[in-house]
Amino acid sequence: METGRGDRLHDFNVNAKSRQAASERVRIQVACFLHRELPVRLAHRAVELEAYELFSKSPSIMNVCNWYKTSFAQLRVCPAPTDLDKEAQFAKVIESIYERHAPTLITMAKGAHEIKTILDQGTDEFAEMHDIQQRLNDFYMSRIGIRMLIGQYLALRKPSNEPNMIGLVSDSASPYDIALNVIDDAAYMCTRTHGDAPEVTIHGRTDLHFPYVSSHISYMLLELLKNSMRATVEKHGTDKMPPIRIIIADGESNEDVVIKVSDEGGGIRRSNMNRIWSYLFTTADPAILDRMLNTDNKDSVRDFDVQSPLAGLGYGLPIARNYARYFGGELTIMSMEGYGTDSFIYLPRLGDRDSVIN
Repeated sequence: METGRGDRLHDFNVNAKSRQAASERVRIQVACFLHRELPVRLAHRAVELEAYELFSKSPSIMNVCNWYKTSFAQLRVCPAPTDLDKEAQFAKVIESIYERHAPTLITMAKGAHEIKTILDQGTDEFAEMHDIQQRLNDFYMSRIGIRMLIGQYLALRKPSNEPNMIGLVSDSASPYDIALNVIDDAAYMCTRTHGDAPEVTIHGRTDLHFPYVSSHISYMLLELLKNSMRATVEKHGTDKMPPIRIIIADGESNEDVVIKVSDEGGGIRRSNMNRIWSYLFTTADPAILDRMLNTDNKDSVRDFDVQSPLAGLGYGLPIARNYARYFGGELTIMSMEGYGTDSFIYLPRLGDRDSVIN
């Protein structure tokens, strides 16, 4: 946020000079940082994917590894973006890298299934293979960091019609407004599959605004609402569905902004509570997995997509928890089997330095 506003241009008085000049300096500053930082991160990911024996046996994961190598090579031959012309050239390279890696989630999911098949393990057994699960978790957390850095840079280059946006970061994010949009998306997805969707009501601090990356909140809420809606429809049918409640909590002395999603969808078995954070573990229709495995990458998507083939694949919850943890927050779930589930998103205020991890 400070860099995006120009606060870290120590030799440049933003107030005394034009905003355009300040914006150009910020672009060059961020671009130079990415030019140094991204090759290191990309190289680490490629080495880790290739060095782990089980990953190296998966054609899909090796395909992702090759994307990282290609992107690394592109950056290494790209001149340092020390002036506006070179920065514009660098931006085109970054855009191509951003697009290249867009199908990473779905491709890695296919890779995880390939490994599960090689090991001849069932979904429950694969969920208990902690080494693989931790390596996947580390990879996805790193990917969020890379996508955040690239996305922030590209967003800073484009003029925004929203005055509160600093790249991808909103200095006045509204959980209420985000929830309204997410409810529409989740209802669309539920109705498309089941013919109808339960009502969702919002309670608590509907007037709250705080600094955060709105797209991260959107992703987490969408995942939780999709699960709650599916569970509600499957337990009650479409004739008499109890509403799902979203509660937004905040206080001046609170460490976190907390968002709760509460449903009456029958809950989760206690024996499955640890497994819900494992990749490929899902209670959804197995046909969803079959469709995913036959989906061309070009038709898949992106991290934030209401058409997402990741729905029902067993990837949503662990990825959503990574988004919560990225800025030092958390995502937890409490279940009452036979009744329903309460999910909690804990979000630190990004303006509070004490709440953000390094």
